[in-house]
Amino acid sequence: MEFKTSEGRAEIKLTRDGSSFIHEGMILHTGQDLLLEIDGRKHKVTATKVGDTWWVHVLGHTLQFEIIELGAAKADDDGGLCAPMPGKVLEVLVSEGQSVNKGDPLMVMEAMKMEHKIIAGSDGIVEAIHYKDGDQVSQGAELLSLSE
Repeated sequence: MEFKTSEGRAEIKLTRDGSSFIHEGMILHTGQDLLLEIDGRKHKVTATKVGDTWWVHVLGHTLQFEIIELGAAKADDDGGLCAPMPGKVLEVLVSEGQSVNKGDPLMVMEAMKMEHKIIAGSDGIVEAIHYKDGDQVSQGAELLSLSE
């Protein structure tokens, strides 16, 4: 997973074990309560999402971060970005011909009552936008095309 923090981007490789996530010896237990296990000791975690930002309180610290969802898989043509699930386009954030950088938000979708940002997976130029605000899209539909 890639996160945007106050200190820049951070990529963390998590291993999932049932309802727990493991990273470098730390275990985050999910369920009714969030617990962070470090060296065998469990600590209560409180997490709240406000807009696109997660606020996490643990061990007397407050952390603020945003999960970067590369929410679109490549289509057959290398530059295509596809809908990760069926939904509705809420907002197109770019225009054709616009230069974008890796990590830039391109489009906002609503799916399963949640907002999902479609993020550029690489630097490029927006070649085509296939849907507009309000359009319904099916899973796998090519939303935008980027060229390098």
